[in-house]
Amino acid sequence: MEERPLEREGVDRAFIGRLVREFYRRVRHDERLGPIFGREITGDWEPHLEKMTDFWCSVILKTRSYQGRPVPAHVKLKGVTEDDFDIWLSIFAETADDLCDPDTAKVFVERAERIAQSLKLAMFFRLPVAATRGPMPA
Repeated sequence: MEERPLEREGVDRAFIGRLVREFYRRVRHDERLGPIFGREITGDWEPHLEKMTDFWCSVILKTRSYQGRPVPAHVKLKGVTEDDFDIWLSIFAETADDLCDPDTAKVFVERAERIAQSLKLAMFFRLPVAATRGPMPA
């Protein structure tokens, strides 16, 4: 079943841009995540913040404005652990709780949890390689 756009008064691109910027401000100050993001985003953060605003507008408002590929972008990151996603989600939830009414925050956080789960699976889950046993019996 396809998700519907969130239709709440005040939840528009401008609001999502504020949420994204506040979230990344907090991430940049986090002792664990700050250095990870700092290695990847050097110089001007605005292009990344605009891309993330497009991403979250696509996730929340279903605008289809995001044209990136989040899995390859995250798979290439060095030094990221599964636990880092818990930190990311905690900061995201705190930011959403601070900026949104409870029902709207819940929608943002639920979608963030699904995104984090998807990225964790892409980055860390590997099926075991089957042992070589020779040809299959006929």
